Amino acid sequence: MDKSTSDNPSHELPPESDTTEEILPHTTAENSKTPSCSQSQRDYLNSSQVNQDDINFEDTTLSHNEVMDMVRAGVAELVKDPLLSDLPAEVTLDEVKSQIALEYGQAMKVIIKKECGTIMPIVVPQDATVVDLKHAIRRYVTLKQTREGGTTHISWRYIWKTYWLSFDGEKLSQNNKKLKDYGIRNRAELRFIKRLRSKVEGV
Repeated sequence: MDKSTSDNPSHELPPESDTTEEILPHTTAENSKTPSCSQSQRDYLNSSQVNQDDINFEDTTLSHNEVMDMVRAGVAELVKDPLLSDLPAEVTLDEVKSQIALEYGQAMKVIIKKECGTIMPIVVPQDATVVDLKHAIRRYVTLKQTREGGTTHISWRYIWKTYWLSFDGEKLSQNNKKLKDYGIRNRAELRFIKRLRSKVEGV
């Protein structure tokens, strides 16, 4: 035996099994192959786990109103683009799509003039039909009322039974006919004209 070892009993190593217990006090047969971690590493892993929990999908689920607020904020940022600068601050996604389609020639804007002189700029696809235009007018009026705080109920069935849309003196009498077949192009002006009661028209 080495004399230095026997003369310094305090330098003797403990049995191997005791050393293992001290270094890996929680080691089990199941995780015996897992390397040990320093306290700082364990703290890091624990903090990482907390961060993962913080971003858990269930914990960050947003309400409908919160999602809508985010969408509105994103759209408001989007319309700062010069291409969309003509749109209002409270713009809808449909309005953005329509404006982009208009700029790229995929849509056209028609000007609807009412008897009272009110003008409605309506954007419709290039291949829109008369009924598509009527639906677009309805959306425009409904959105305008919402923005102005109005609550007036409009009977569109009554409107279309009472008025024709006309272009260049011709009534748009066929709902499924395309606007371009009536000669309607971008910036064309259409008018509301009152229907005349007659047996021929059946009104």
